[in-house]
Amino acid sequence: MNQKPSNAFMAASWGTLLTGVTAYIIGLWNADMLLNEKGYYFTILMYGLFSAISLQKSVRDQLDGIPVTNIYYGLSWFSTMLAVALLVVGLWNADMLLSEKGFYAMSFILSLFAAIAVQKNTRDSLGKEVPAKNNVEVY
Repeated sequence: MNQKPSNAFMAASWGTLLTGVTAYIIGLWNADMLLNEKGYYFTILMYGLFSAISLQKSVRDQLDGIPVTNIYYGLSWFSTMLAVALLVVGLWNADMLLSEKGFYAMSFILSLFAAIAVQKNTRDSLGKEVPAKNNVEVY
């Protein structure tokens, strides 16, 4: 059984993703920091989004019985945790107000969560039946 997500949930997921990413980028644009610092935080956001989507896909593939190599699965987890750790270390050592640090942390986590939801919705909306675990052929 493959239940498609509602249009309202899909819209909410996309809206949340756009809100998180836009807020983070506007915060960077208006921040009083050097360009290399802005580049660091922007790169962490992009890396985090990519790794979260990759993690969601590899976890979902495993649940659906689609073969996923252990190295890719492990790298997906490692990359997602590394992106979060890099943001934490960067914010811990940044010369910012606590409210600014909290803003970046919350918009980052909001963006990662929303990216996972959007990827899940995209996959679910395709409506394709996934083969049962016992019927998967590995080449």
